[in-house]
Amino acid sequence: MKKTLVSALTTALVVGAASTTFAAANPFSDVPADHWAYDAVAQLAADGVIDGYGDGTYRGQQNITRYEMAQMVAKAMAKNPTGADKALVDKLAAEFADELNNLGVRVANLERNADKVKWTGVARATIARLNDEGSNGSRENSLLLRLEPSAEVNANWHVKARLDVKLKAAEDQEKDVTLKRVWAQGDYKNFQVKLGKFAPLDSNSIFDTTNTGAEVSFGKEVKGTIGYGRLDAKRDANKYMKAAWAGVDAKVNHLYVGVDYAKDKLNLGASYHDMKLVQDVPDSERGKIWMVKAGYQFLPTLNAKAFYAKANGDYQNKAAGIEVNYKGAKAENKGSFGVWVAYRHLGAAAAPFSTWDVTRAGEKDYEIGANYTLFKNVVLTGRYALGKTIDGDHKTSNAFGRVEFFF
Repeated sequence: MKKTLVSALTTALVVGAASTTFAAANPFSDVPADHWAYDAVAQLAADGVIDGYGDGTYRGQQNITRYEMAQMVAKAMAKNPTGADKALVDKLAAEFADELNNLGVRVANLERNADKVKWTGVARATIARLNDEGSNGSRENSLLLRLEPSAEVNANWHVKARLDVKLKAAEDQEKDVTLKRVWAQGDYKNFQVKLGKFAPLDSNSIFDTTNTGAEVSFGKEVKGTIGYGRLDAKRDANKYMKAAWAGVDAKVNHLYVGVDYAKDKLNLGASYHDMKLVQDVPDSERGKIWMVKAGYQFLPTLNAKAFYAKANGDYQNKAAGIEVNYKGAKAENKGSFGVWVAYRHLGAAAAPFSTWDVTRAGEKDYEIGANYTLFKNVVLTGRYALGKTIDGDHKTSNAFGRVEFFF
């Protein structure tokens, strides 16, 4: 099955890349069908890093040329994958380095002919009911339009942004238009630089916010990151952190460092965050968070990830979570789906900007969820969490539903 998928992928990408002369001029002999790169590319296709393969009508047992494989790798590299996918692309790039070098002029020409400014985005509708027996809970019925432009400056630098237009469905006249992010990004062989307003390290867990400043990351299989900037904590922090910073400027200086390791099926990481109010405060009142995380791809369709964070101070100073995922909806693949189960304990001080939709800071919940691609680029997501508040042990029952239209 994998060989059939990769053969279809190969034919469509080669024909669609304006480089068909390679297929015509070379016999299918350079890369045997049992070469490890076949499985590597199949994994990237399953993860959505490489797309554009055909409808399954191509023969799957033919060998292909190294140039054809290199073209697929080049397309994968252009998508700037992360984590395990990045490690896989780097491994393929090393294997086909000579062919990629030979393709350099051709790929550069294709890029120069492309639009300098590219737009992606999503329109989504969200319904959420977050219930806490110790309070009135909260309700959300909202519509969001998110636009994400990327403008080429030169071969290494791009300017990127995120613009959110949010409308409360029950209040037609009330809307919130926010330039959430805007930054310049320089991508070089062994390091990356970000300058501006962007998502900081650990934005996929406990720091789903923006950092206005600078960040440098370096390395491939082992990647180090250091960043410094300012958080708009007044807007983004959870209610507990907002209460702690009430009546002050609520601008917070943020220093962070981290190291990540990704190879084959394993991902590991460790990070440190230091937050300090702009006003002078005793050192003991600074927010300091240490975090470790791990992920493992057991099967192409099954993975697990976990994290643990510890903050200074005595109030809700621990956060942890574990999640097991089966498959996952791919926006480009109609009918694809995913399901997951998770447990999360989100101490407010250790998860000041947590990202999960049905487990709020100050809660400990079990979650089940699923997503499904109803049509190409139309994805449905549902989540339900049942648990308690960390303080008071009040029962919580949180439900979340969303439909997204990607473009």
